[in-house]
Amino acid sequence: MNNQLYNPNNNVYKNYDYDNIPIVDLVNEIIHDAFKRRASDIHFDPTEDVLYVRIRIDGELILYATVPNIVKKNLLTRIKIISGMNITETRLPQDGAIKIEYEGKPIDMRVSSLPTVDGEKIVIRILDYSRSLEGLETLGFTNYNLNVINKMLQTPNGIILVTGATGSGKSTTVYSMLQKLNKEKTNIITVEDPVEMKIMGLNQVQVMADIGLTFANTLRSILRQDPDIIMIGEIRDDETARIAVRASITGHLVLSTIHTNNSLNTIERLLDMDVERYLLGTALTGIVSQRLAKRLCPKCRKARALTNYEKIVFKKALKTEIKNIYDPVGCDECIGGYLGRIPIHEVLEISQEIRDAIVNNVRKDKLRELVYQKSNVQTILQDGLLKVANGLTSFEEIIRLIDIEEDFGDSESEIKNALLGKTNEENVTETKQNTKANVEVL
Repeated sequence: MNNQLYNPNNNVYKNYDYDNIPIVDLVNEIIHDAFKRRASDIHFDPTEDVLYVRIRIDGELILYATVPNIVKKNLLTRIKIISGMNITETRLPQDGAIKIEYEGKPIDMRVSSLPTVDGEKIVIRILDYSRSLEGLETLGFTNYNLNVINKMLQTPNGIILVTGATGSGKSTTVYSMLQKLNKEKTNIITVEDPVEMKIMGLNQVQVMADIGLTFANTLRSILRQDPDIIMIGEIRDDETARIAVRASITGHLVLSTIHTNNSLNTIERLLDMDVERYLLGTALTGIVSQRLAKRLCPKCRKARALTNYEKIVFKKALKTEIKNIYDPVGCDECIGGYLGRIPIHEVLEISQEIRDAIVNNVRKDKLRELVYQKSNVQTILQDGLLKVANGLTSFEEIIRLIDIEEDFGDSESEIKNALLGKTNEENVTETKQNTKANVEVL
């Protein structure tokens, strides 16, 4: 184990009195403190010598504590007990859950154990869907994107997909949509694995694959339950995708999530899942793609002028010039200049032109043009850059999350030159010099 990966020189690291603190109190303190620090995950990493405890804050894993081996086994056993796992089984992966209250607020956690060569690694995922209860308006959508989503939710049938990587806030967005649609006159049924947040007024079904209660089998039964709206926790396989699309064209509004990067990738992924083109073109209502970027600490962020590369990116993406953007600095109230996270979005409402293109199997470059140039979609890059311009996040965060070259297209030589830190004039000069050198060699 590379100890450089576990450097305790941070403002999160804690030294516990392991000789005197009871195991029950130690586990409670770790969970409560992680929750207070807005952590999304707690990792217990076993090594030959010690047990490292790391917590994920704003998407970054940070060393929290170093537990001696004499305490390791009891600590991991305590976590397995309160999460309902079999403490005698250490050779196979297990899943569990923990529900506790902290300062009057319920904390819901998912627990996973994995056998490694140095012992069991346990990860606790802390789920906080309280923002879902606050409404779509609180999730960082621009006014334009929010209006597009509200319009899509008013359609009586079709399928709306929320896409993004694991941990990008897809479930929070979907639950917020369900909250908006949750009315007395509406029959809403969800199929989830697991049910992550119980909402009054919804009929929520927990998938149990070991007894045959799969997404596909449950969906077939749901269609006989007179639903108005169906929520599928995640489209994971071809069969679920086909049933979901067919359900949406028979008078139902379907909400679901899928692991893709953007609107164009989502369409391609569904076609790869053998969803018939004519069905997908008819059923698809809209796609909401999102990622989470670290939010700049408002107390210590520092303004600076843009580089040539950044000027080019802003000019091409937003058709405007920005004078200053902000960089992270770091202070006592944040971690490395960041405090919390903000979502960046791409919201596409499927137009008739895009429907026809899907059905008629047009080339990918033509479909890209319809999605990103001829529609009014605000791309995930544009949304991210707007939030950079407003001082909410940094340019380096957007670079980390988004492949800018791919977003602009492979033929953008100006962007490629800028990636090398060259202006157009410098590139022309270099080309002339290379040409002269080649002539001399000949």
